[in-house]
Amino acid sequence: MATVRYFAGARDAAGTESETVDATTVGELHAAVVARHAALADVLPRCSLLVGGVRATSDDTRITEDETVDVLPPFAGG
Repeated sequence: MATVRYFAGARDAAGTESETVDATTVGELHAAVVARHAALADVLPRCSLLVGGVRATSDDTRITEDETVDVLPPFAGG
């Protein structure tokens, strides 16, 4: 099980700061969290996903057991 942590607008859409998800790829994780939280369908395409602190570059990016995935929407300012 991966721990998914949501930030800013992604947290608002999910209605939680974090949760555990059973997924072995970013694509599986995307499908699982959208099934739980429909509002994420509009937010996730604009987000960066960090798997173990490294930006996921495709839906095929592997997620290992006990991995942390951070969902980061774009931030304004600088």
